[in-house]
Amino acid sequence: MRNKTITKEFYLNTLGFQTLGNSDFEGYLMVVKDEIEIHFFEFKELNPKENYGQVYIHTNAIEKEFSVAKAKGINYNQLETKPWGQKEFSILDPDNNLLTFGAVK
Repeated sequence: MRNKTITKEFYLNTLGFQTLGNSDFEGYLMVVKDEIEIHFFEFKELNPKENYGQVYIHTNAIEKEFSVAKAKGINYNQLETKPWGQKEFSILDPDNNLLTFGAVK
């Protein structure tokens, strides 16, 4: 993450995560939602156009997660069943980290 405030706002207020734990560490952010836990470290020099960070998130509520992304106006790829049989969609966070959500089979 380049900016903790922006990243925290996106994950908490847009995607519905919560802050993990009671400590607020400088340059570090932990968020959680259901069984999903993501940790971020600050990298102010990160160039979003060159960022290839990505996370694959398995979820039991793929349609719900897609509905949240759509309702919040997040730039997303359509929810679709991939050739390998996995139902997925992807979004980009403010630093161009790719988040792919996949249905638990």
